[in-house]
Amino acid sequence: MRLSLARFIGAGVVGRRPTALSCGSEVRSELERISRSRTEPKQRIERARIILACLGGDPQVQIAKRLGTRPNTVSKWRIRFARQGLEGLADAPRSRKAPTVGAALRAKLLAMLETPPPKGQASWDGLTLAKAVGAKKSSVYALLQKDGIQLRRTRSWCVSTDPEFAAKAADIIGLYLAPPHKALVLSVDEKPSIQALSRRTGYVRTSSGKIVRGLKSTYRRNGTLNLFAALNVATGHVHHKSTATKTRADFQAFMDDVVNDVASDQEIHVIVDNYATHKKNDDWLTAHPNVTFHFTPTSASWLNQVEIWFGILTRKALNGASFDSTHELAQAIQDFCDAWHQNAHPFVWRKREVKGSQLRNTIYNLLE
Repeated sequence: MRLSLARFIGAGVVGRRPTALSCGSEVRSELERISRSRTEPKQRIERARIILACLGGDPQVQIAKRLGTRPNTVSKWRIRFARQGLEGLADAPRSRKAPTVGAALRAKLLAMLETPPPKGQASWDGLTLAKAVGAKKSSVYALLQKDGIQLRRTRSWCVSTDPEFAAKAADIIGLYLAPPHKALVLSVDEKPSIQALSRRTGYVRTSSGKIVRGLKSTYRRNGTLNLFAALNVATGHVHHKSTATKTRADFQAFMDDVVNDVASDQEIHVIVDNYATHKKNDDWLTAHPNVTFHFTPTSASWLNQVEIWFGILTRKALNGASFDSTHELAQAIQDFCDAWHQNAHPFVWRKREVKGSQLRNTIYNLLE
C-alpha cells in the first residue's frame, strides 16, 4: 500500500517535481505558436501551454493551478508528449460504437410521424414519440438527428397563384438586371404601424452562465409611425419619410418628394406591390408622364428589393430598442438611414425556388 501511494505521489498528483522534459528548438517554437494562436482548437492550445510549463520544470500541481486544470491532466499530456512529441497532443482515435437503434424502430418512428399527434397537441415532440413507439427518448432523438428531422423548427413561404406571375416577375427582374438606358429604377413600399415601445433593456446572466440581451416583459405603447421608403436599385440609396398615417394621399405626397429630385425628362420605373394605396393613382401618373409603376405579382411582394432594406432596418435599429415617443422612433430611423448612406450599396438579389408540392410530401419521400 505504501509503495502504491509512493508511485501515486511520484506521478505528480500531490506536487512532486517530475523529471524535466526537453525538446528541440523547432518543436518549442511550434508549441509557442500554438499557445498564442486564436484559431487552433481550445484543447490543443491548453495542451501546448501545459507542455511549455512542464519544459520549464514547474511542479505539476502549480501548473494545474495556474492553468485552471487538474494535476492528473497535466500528468497525462506530459507523458503523451514525452512518448510521442507533438503528435501526442492530438486526441487518440475513438472506437465507433455499434449502432444501437435498429431499422425496425426507425420505420416505426417514421410511420408514427405520418399519423396525427395525440389529442391536445398540435404536433409530435420527442417525449410523446418515445411513449408512442415504446422506445427510449435518447433512441428517438438519435434517430431524428441522424435523419435530419427537426420537430420544432418550421419554415414558411408564400407561393403566388397569380396567372400572370411569369410575365410580371420577368418585367421586374428585367428592371433589376437590365434597366432601360439612363432610367431610374426605384423599389418602393411602406412599413406600416411601427410601434414606439418603451421598456427597460440591458444585459443579464442566465442560469447557464451566458450573458444575453435582456428585455423587460412589460412595456408602454407610445404611438405608431408609418415609414415610406424608395430604394434606388442601382446605388442602394434610400429616400424615406415617416408619417402618422398611410393613406393614398400620404403615398402620393411621398412620391412627389421622390420625383422632385429627378429631371422631368428622365424615365422613372417604380416597383410596388398590390397594396391598396399603390393602386388608383391614375391622376398622379398622368401628372408625371415620366413615371411608370410596375406591380409585383399577387402574394409576391418579396420580389420588391426594398423589403430587404426593411429587414436590415428592423434588425439593426428597431428590434430590442426602447422609444419613449414617436419622435424618438423617427429619429432612430433617421440615424439608421444616415449610417446606411455612408456605405450604401446595391443588393445582389436572388431567391431560392420553392414548390408548394413540398407540403404534400411525406417524410419517407423527403428522406429518399
